[in-house]
Amino acid sequence: MMRSMFSGVSGLRNHQTMMDVVGNNIANVNTVGFKSSQLSFQDALCQTIRGAKSSGTDTGGTNPIQIGLGVKLALVSTNFSQGSLQNTGRMTDLSIQGDGFFILSDGGGHYYTRAGYFSFDSQGKLINPSNGYVVQGWMADSSGNIDTNTAVTSISIPVGQTMPPSATTTIQYQGNLPSDAAVGDSFVTEINARDSQGQAHAITMTFTKAGVNTWDWTATGPAGISGNTGTLTFDVNGLLTGSTGGPIQFTPAGADTVSITPDFGTAGSANGVTQFASASTVAAVYQDGYATGSLQSITISDNGVLAGFFSNGLNLKLAQIAICVFNNPEGLIKVGDSMYRVSNNSGEPLVGTSGSGNRGVITAGTLEMSNVDLAQEFTNMIIAERGFQANSRIITSADQMLQDLVNIKR
Repeated sequence: MMRSMFSGVSGLRNHQTMMDVVGNNIANVNTVGFKSSQLSFQDALCQTIRGAKSSGTDTGGTNPIQIGLGVKLALVSTNFSQGSLQNTGRMTDLSIQGDGFFILSDGGGHYYTRAGYFSFDSQGKLINPSNGYVVQGWMADSSGNIDTNTAVTSISIPVGQTMPPSATTTIQYQGNLPSDAAVGDSFVTEINARDSQGQAHAITMTFTKAGVNTWDWTATGPAGISGNTGTLTFDVNGLLTGSTGGPIQFTPAGADTVSITPDFGTAGSANGVTQFASASTVAAVYQDGYATGSLQSITISDNGVLAGFFSNGLNLKLAQIAICVFNNPEGLIKVGDSMYRVSNNSGEPLVGTSGSGNRGVITAGTLEMSNVDLAQEFTNMIIAERGFQANSRIITSADQMLQDLVNIKR
């Protein structure tokens, strides 16, 4: 009878644990990025009353006689199934659709989370505002190039970041020069080029008919301009066959020498300047220089790239958010604040970019909600309660039997 009481006690204890797990799941039904837990039981050790016996010549074998000693906790596992996504409209609210975790750092170690409610602090760091841990990824260089093969670092976009100016190196010309123009006829187009300090300088290009299928070009602009003349030739179909002249060079005061290669298109193609029997449409359509610009806004794409839009009209990649996966995510250790850390059985994080390998896709402006299934949890609550009641009945019944045994002496 004492065995039955101890079995009942183990049942009470473990069904109370089950209720604890259920209660925690229900409490976090609205927690961003929360993953529910599931509990499993297994039987405890058994007392062997009689061992098994093999069959003999004249007798058959007998099975062992064993009495169980109760129940014990087998495991509490984490359910990492996808939670539903909720639109928030906040650019720095991020979710992962699929497998993976965001990486956070407190300066001494890395933590992992599915809760992507991030924001920028006063210094431009992308952080978890509940604890100040910084989101990890890769920073872009001054040209917007991101090397994701390097170690992750804290993402920080300085407030008031500026894009330095860049001098013009090429000017593209497109459009038509009329084939029926008379020798000496001219057509003019103008565009502003930039020097190394971002200062604009007007470059005026004049195309003059020099002969059959031949045009001379002349560029005028700042004082001291050189390399500013050349020739364009066309075939009988009006397509460019070649160009001479350039690069156009000038040296502004206080700036580096500007060297510009005029681009009239590809020979044999109509992607640049042509010579057809139609009106002139030739124009300078693009130059690659730009003035300095200040950061105006930031967007986050599905591949986790933070792009900045600047006052000079350009955009530039600034950083990329890293996500990681684990061979055994159920082996991660919960540390609070919806975060996990590595354990001996989780494996090391496999860091990469959004959508690469078996990693999920980052979605900006959304948060992943808790994956708790309330209907299942209420069912588990009833199961835990009934299991607790049944085990308490074992104890009271065993107690009554002991009481009856004591009363025999009376």
